[in-house]
Amino acid sequence: MDFPFYIAKRYLRSKSSQNAVNIINFITFLVIVIGSAALFIVLSAFAGLKTFSLSFTNTFDPDLKASPVIGKHFSISPEEEKELQSVEGLVNYSKELEERAYLTFRERSCIAYIKGIDSNYRSVTGVDSTLYFGNWGITQYNGVMGIGIYNLLGVPIDNYQNPMTVLVPKPGKGSLSQSGLNPKPYNELPLVVSGVYAVEENLDKKYVFAQLPLVQALLEKDSTQISGINFKLNDLASIDEVKTNIKKILGEKILLLDRQEQNRTLYKMLNTENLATYLIFTLVLIIALFNVVGAIIMMILDKQQNSKTLFSLGATIKELRKIYFTQGLLVTSLGGIIGVIIGSILIASQLIFGWLKITPSLAYPVEYNIMNVLVVLVTIVVLGFISSKIASSRITKRLISAV
Repeated sequence: MDFPFYIAKRYLRSKSSQNAVNIINFITFLVIVIGSAALFIVLSAFAGLKTFSLSFTNTFDPDLKASPVIGKHFSISPEEEKELQSVEGLVNYSKELEERAYLTFRERSCIAYIKGIDSNYRSVTGVDSTLYFGNWGITQYNGVMGIGIYNLLGVPIDNYQNPMTVLVPKPGKGSLSQSGLNPKPYNELPLVVSGVYAVEENLDKKYVFAQLPLVQALLEKDSTQISGINFKLNDLASIDEVKTNIKKILGEKILLLDRQEQNRTLYKMLNTENLATYLIFTLVLIIALFNVVGAIIMMILDKQQNSKTLFSLGATIKELRKIYFTQGLLVTSLGGIIGVIIGSILIASQLIFGWLKITPSLAYPVEYNIMNVLVVLVTIVVLGFISSKIASSRITKRLISAV
């Protein structure tokens, strides 16, 4: 066994002759345990919060989405559709057409997006899980709206006698006064609400879903004109490879984005918050680990006579420094491991029992991640290495000879 490691291990287990040193060592160890446990719990909580936040957008966002590079719409030919079906790694795709619309029912009105979807949309995205009541049976002149729009307009379900009206401006050029024989500058569509979805406040006030051909007719578009294509990929598929193959088929007329690129701002915000929290708690740990420096220096002074004896027996200054450096590293590493174990138990209990609630029916989201375990342990070891190095450098010939 390495001589400095053996002595450091003995010092770690043995008590000092001075009670004050024992108290300082205990407090130092306790601070490391609490600090590492707190860092792990916070990182796990933010990981859970990130997954929880993204779950709202992931119900609508596909694995890949094609949008027009210029304008609001682009065309896809039957030949291009046939080629897409043969792309390796692509499970399915769904076409859509959306436009801002004015919704009115009786004396109430609001502005939202009318989104025309084909029969594949529900298998490509996770919208089925968002249905609040009613059904997703989008047939001719039937639609599904968000609960935010439903509450604003008060539209009854399956109200065929008095349906909601969807209004969109007519496409074309010129002023409204030049509309000719037809005085209406807009197209209108009676739509019966068959179901209501609920995700989160912003999305609940954004969309009304209807059949793609119906919306194409409303916007005066032909069957090839769409505003986007949603793609569902195989779990084992390479996103970059599928992207390349789709771009070869559809060319430069589309912009192809994966899930993270579709929600770039949200991902950036969540990652920034996570990094800021990590840095804040790391700063707390840095301050806490000053206790390690003080505790090691106190141990050096307490064991000054022992150090002189070891030096007289042939131990070098480098070996003496290594003893206290190893001791500091053992204290911080052991404290970090125990802290992570305690944090893991608390996170596991939250996952199993959900004792901390956001609402009476919703437990605070947490996520156990091996990467967070590694981040905490590496942080503790690195900070412990630095603080132990600083403290052990106090060992000098002058200090030993002063006994």
